[in-house]
Amino acid sequence: NYSFISSLGVSYMMLCTENYPSVLAFCFLDELQKEFITTYNMMKTNTAVRPYCFIEFDNFIQRTKQRYNNTRSLSTKMNLADMQTEIKLRPPYLISVSELGSANGFAHSSVAEYKGTGKISAAPHQRLEPVTLPGIVSFVLSLLCGALNLIRGFHAIESLLQNEGEDFSYVIAFFLGTAACLYQCYLFVYYTGWRNAKSFLTFGLICLCNMYLYELRNLWQLFFHVTVGAFSTLQIRLRQPQGKSPDYNV
Repeated sequence: NYSFISSLGVSYMMLCTENYPSVLAFCFLDELQKEFITTYNMMKTNTAVRPYCFIEFDNFIQRTKQRYNNTRSLSTKMNLADMQTEIKLRPPYLISVSELGSANGFAHSSVAEYKGTGKISAAPHQRLEPVTLPGIVSFVLSLLCGALNLIRGFHAIESLLQNEGEDFSYVIAFFLGTAACLYQCYLFVYYTGWRNAKSFLTFGLICLCNMYLYELRNLWQLFFHVTVGAFSTLQIRLRQPQGKSPDYNV
């Protein structure tokens, strides 16, 4: 039997015979999990890209494995009530042979999804590819557009305070444009789920804000803001998550 648990982006797996008590298997995995979380912080695990970068943890695994190999003496020394209750409340999901359809770490399209997991997505802290010169230019231009929107937003507030007839919606449009430009910078630097969709929605918001502000800007200003937004969206799309090393599945 293979038994495994997952927590904070790390999976713990063990292989044992069919007659090995499942409660001890999950106690073993739980002990590994607690020690691993205590030994390594999340930043180190999220940035790990090479195989065997936690090889020193094997010393603890071997010591713990020797204890759990002697099930009779171990059962009398441990309080298994908590783990037995846990298994009853949240029974392990048994995976059938038909669901184990993977080759070299990549799942086939015919593999059924596991219960409660939903779609498989990339790690939230996955690294992106190195920054290119066009990417740096788009990042700087997005910051510039955000700064211009912010300045015009404060000027609109001053005008609103001096003239009561001014439209407050222009202020909102300027600040929304600022937020959209800054969010494009964030999407370019960091990986998030649905990153491409978010970048297209952000670009759409930039276009809507500039359409609303067409009375306060000339055609060249509108063209500049929309072009920078489109260029930043393209750079976000081109900067994909970094691929794993070829020997990652050793």
